[in-house]
Amino acid sequence: MIRSSKHIVCSDGHKEKLVVLEPGQGQPGYGRKDRTGLYWVHGGGYREGFAELPRFIGRPKACVGKYGTVVVSPAYRLSIEAPFPAAVEDCYDGLVYMAEHAEEFGIRDDQIFVGGESAGGGICAALCLMARDRSSVKIAFQMPLYPMIDDRDTETSAHNYSPGWNTLQNHFAWKLYLRDAYGTDNVSKYAAPARETDYRGLPPCYTFCCTAEPFLAETKTYVENLRAAGITADIDIYEGLIHGFDILNPRWKASRHAAKRFEEHFLFAQQHYFTK
Repeated sequence: MIRSSKHIVCSDGHKEKLVVLEPGQGQPGYGRKDRTGLYWVHGGGYREGFAELPRFIGRPKACVGKYGTVVVSPAYRLSIEAPFPAAVEDCYDGLVYMAEHAEEFGIRDDQIFVGGESAGGGICAALCLMARDRSSVKIAFQMPLYPMIDDRDTETSAHNYSPGWNTLQNHFAWKLYLRDAYGTDNVSKYAAPARETDYRGLPPCYTFCCTAEPFLAETKTYVENLRAAGITADIDIYEGLIHGFDILNPRWKASRHAAKRFEEHFLFAQQHYFTK
């Protein structure tokens, strides 16, 4: 795997780093100019994490090494330094840059995928809405894994006492991200995509989560809303376990199965999903 970085100037003048991962010599896709582009947003409750994460953990590594994909990961501003909309606008600017420089990245401009885990999955869903609403980047496929997309309590995020991410952590993270808007009806759908009411024109979707997951209900609802709008959307749900199980212990049987299913869906999308 080859790692490099690019620095861009965002629309508000903020400088942002994009971490770029691409196949190395001997790996599929090495040196080619028609590769799938995967824009992957790291998780961390909007308040932590860093752009190098996809290099070490999670699903993107396999996309690069096995399927000849170029992964771009944005170093977006975290909520501890700047609240919404900083993170999503940073990520949007990076996505636009990736699409406009597809030839430079060696990717197809008609096969740009977007994905991410947890808060990164939330930004993934928001980017799909923004790209559609702004008639900009054409996204061929989305993979928001156990996404953090609803600032309101749901049946699985309320009274959730799981180790790791739970109700207390969720409330704190949303308060930090939304600041004065938290707990009001004045929350943008680009901050909390579950507040969207029109799911038409969004890209096909694959996701997975688990039954002890605070985000289970909102993830299921997101998939149901996509399907109701005529969008192909698939979800795998794993019994028990906790938020981010596939990253916490990749050797668990469920984690290995989740990785396998993710790669199956990724490969299918790579073979079938293109934008016009």
